Order: sequence, then C-alpha cells, then structure tokens
Amino acid sequence: MNKLQSYDFIKNKVKKIPYLFAKKNSVIAIDEKSSKIIVAISDAYNLDAINELYLMFNKDIETKIYSKEEIEKAIEICYHQRTKINLKKQDNISDEIFEGYDLLEQSSDNEAVNILNTIILEGITQKASDIHLEPEKNILKIRYRIDGVLQKRDYITSNYLSQIITRIKVMASLDIAEKRLPQDGRIKLMINKREIDFRISTIPTVYGERLVLRILDRSNIVLGLDMLGMEKNLFKNFKNAISNPEGIVLVTGPTGSGKTTTLYSAITELNSYEKNIMTIEDPVEYKLTDIAQIAMNPKIDLTFAKGLRHILRQDPDIIMIGEIRDKETAEIAIQASLTGHLVLSTLHTNDAPSAIIRLSDMKIEPYLLSSTIIAVLSQRLVRKICTLCKEEYKPTNIELEELQIKEKILYRGRGCKDCYDTGYKDRCGIYELMVLDDKIKKQIVKNVDVNQIKSSLKSDHKTLRQNGIELIKKGITTSFEVLRVTKNI
Repeated sequence: MNKLQSYDFIKNKVKKIPYLFAKKNSVIAIDEKSSKIIVAISDAYNLDAINELYLMFNKDIETKIYSKEEIEKAIEICYHQRTKINLKKQDNISDEIFEGYDLLEQSSDNEAVNILNTIILEGITQKASDIHLEPEKNILKIRYRIDGVLQKRDYITSNYLSQIITRIKVMASLDIAEKRLPQDGRIKLMINKREIDFRISTIPTVYGERLVLRILDRSNIVLGLDMLGMEKNLFKNFKNAISNPEGIVLVTGPTGSGKTTTLYSAITELNSYEKNIMTIEDPVEYKLTDIAQIAMNPKIDLTFAKGLRHILRQDPDIIMIGEIRDKETAEIAIQASLTGHLVLSTLHTNDAPSAIIRLSDMKIEPYLLSSTIIAVLSQRLVRKICTLCKEEYKPTNIELEELQIKEKILYRGRGCKDCYDTGYKDRCGIYELMVLDDKIKKQIVKNVDVNQIKSSLKSDHKTLRQNGIELIKKGITTSFEVLRVTKNI
C-alpha cells in the first residue's frame, strides 16, 4: 500500500471535502478515476460518511483503509487548516472551533445537494421558522412557515427525494437506513458567518419520509421585555410580577406563540452577578450568557422533574422550567417557590384564567395555587400589516359585530413583492395578564371554576382579543389576524 502522503491528488487538486467533515470522519480524497473517487478512510463501516461523499462528488466511492493518525497528518498537509472556522468570543478569552457545515462551501456537482442548499438559503432569507419537505405522488412539495403561517413554494420531482433525505440525515447524524420509524436530530450550519441551528424531524408517510427543519437563527431573536411590544400598564405589572423574590409566574399559549422568547426576555431582565439563574428546557433553543441551561433528555431519564430536583441543590435564586407537563413537575415547582425561589414556566392553555384550571386538573391543591402563583401571562402572535402596501378599507358589518367595534375605516395589506403578496410582514404579540390579587386568591380557594375566576378579575382587565382590537384600531394588524388567533377564546 502506498504511503498516504505520496498521492498527488490530496496535495494539488481543489478539495471538495470540507475540512471539518474530513477531520470528523477521518477521510480524505486521494485519487480520481473517470467513474469513481478513491478515498482514504479509517473506518470502512462509516456508511454515513461514504454516502455523504457520494453526494459531494456524484460518483461511486472506493475506499482504502489507513490509520487515523496517517489520515489526520495527510489532512493537515493538504488543507493547512485553511477552512477551519474560528468564532471568537466577545471577551476574546479563547477561540471556539465551529463543528458543523459551512453551507456556502457545500457547493457540489450533485444537483440534489445544490437544490437542498437553495431551499435552506431561501428559508433563511425569508425568515422562515420551519421548512417542510412533503413527499406526494411524483413530487416533493416545499412549504415555509413564515410569520406563523405555512406558505407554498416550489415543487421538486420525486427523483431527488431519496438523495435530499439522505443528505439531511447524514448532516443530522441520523440512521440513513431506517425509513420506517420517526427520527429526530440537529444540524449546525454556518451561513455568511452566521451560526444557525436546525432541529430535524422525519416521519414515514405513504409516499416517503416527510421532513421538517426547524430553523433556530439567533440573529432573529430579540430579547428584552421592552422589545416585546406590551401595552404600558401590562408591561409595568408583568415586570413587577417577575421582580418578586419568590413565587411562580406562568406564561401560557399554544406552540409557536412566543412563550420561550418571553421567558428568555424575563430572565435576561433579571440576570445579574448577584443571582444564580438556572433553566431546564426541552431543548435549549438559544444559549444565554451567564445562565446555566440544562437540556432535558428522556433517553437518560433526565426529565423536567428529575432535573428540577438537582437544580434545587445548586442554590439557585431563579429557576426557569421549559414547561410544566405533569403533577410531579408542578409539585416540585410549587415547593421551590415556597422555599424562596422565583419560578418561571409555561403551560399550554387558551387564556390566563385557564392556567389555574390546568394545574387543578393535575391535582394541585387550591390553597397551594393561591399561595404560590403570582401572575399568569397569556399570549399569541399576530402578523403585522406590511408598511409598504398598507391601505385603508371599509369593514363589513359582520366584521364589526364580531369585533364589537364601530370604526368605519380599518387597514390591511394589499400585497407586494416585499411581503411576498401576503399583505403581512413580521409579527407582534398580544397579551393578557392576570395578576392574582386577594379577590382571585379567595375565589381559587373557594372554588376552582374558570367562570368564577373570570368574574373576579378587575374591571380594567383586558383579554387577548381586547388587546388585539387595540392593535387593529392602531393599524398594526388586521381583524382577520386577531380573529384567527383568538377564535377559540
């Protein structure tokens, strides 16, 4: 067998294999024939890497086995570490090597790889939160979730389906041979010096595997209570609620309503060197400075409840729980609040008063709810009218009756190139805050009934729909949007 360094191909030709991929898989191209690429690899059973190489070169791959040490030495000679990506920390204390894929360096002769790169880049450019790849008969349908609403895009012939799925699975370290069971994974991409995470979910359907790529772009998240767009009095009351040294503050709403952003903004507001803030999440979506974040992992029995017990041994001042899902987690959260901790968490309920009913259904005693819960914030996200194509219109009588308003002129987006003809661009929140005063606490102890709790609210309490109506009158959003997100409330 020739010595690895004797091959001219690795020294002189342009490398199509990214440096980080070569290092991670101990693989390097050493020769090229008309119909195949010959590579040196330390593990002949690394089928994921071999399949990825096939996609990179669009040629068959022939492997030659060399030791890991030989390949690593050849990699350094060949690449001279030119494609290593260093992300300097703000304090310049140390460098962190980015372990992922630089999308703009992933150009390939394989058309399927380039199609996938285009799909991902388009999703990021349009600030999509999710990319849906949905196989149907003879086609692969592409949809983007933009501002909370799925929008149809191009169709791709099913010829590329298998290659695109394999490419994504390799990048996400999933089992490419398993097509019968759902799988979950993660991909880390570097695009124009922006580090972007993707959560990958696959599920088998009758026409093939359906994939959803959840985009977690740190540059799109804006943290800070003052950036959430809360009404002045509600903002003041919510800030007072999270300023308590102990107790529970809950944020409720459906998936995708911005609960995590609100919680992150709250703990960012509270963060200081004098406070020990810890979180347990599923998963950790965005890394926060100076805050200990723990990712829930059911595979090793690290549940919310178990993680929360161990967090309490770390002497925290403030605890954030990604979601209260069961009685055990709720009980530990309540005990934590009773022993001098501020607990922030989320629940899936339609409105603020329903959070009390949800916890009661978990068999939490009413007296514990009344003595620990400080406030409940319910929220939704509505699309904002595109400012470039905003126009006045006369609302219908049915529209006015449903909203219970008397305005003769409202606003909507006509649709333009900037908003992709939707009439909307970006989103803002609508909120309902229920602060538990003495009247509400007495009602909870007396009878945990949602209608009775609602009747105990102050006269100036604003529901989600009432908050949304104020945005309609200001021309920020449309009646359609407010009715859409508050239909079941």
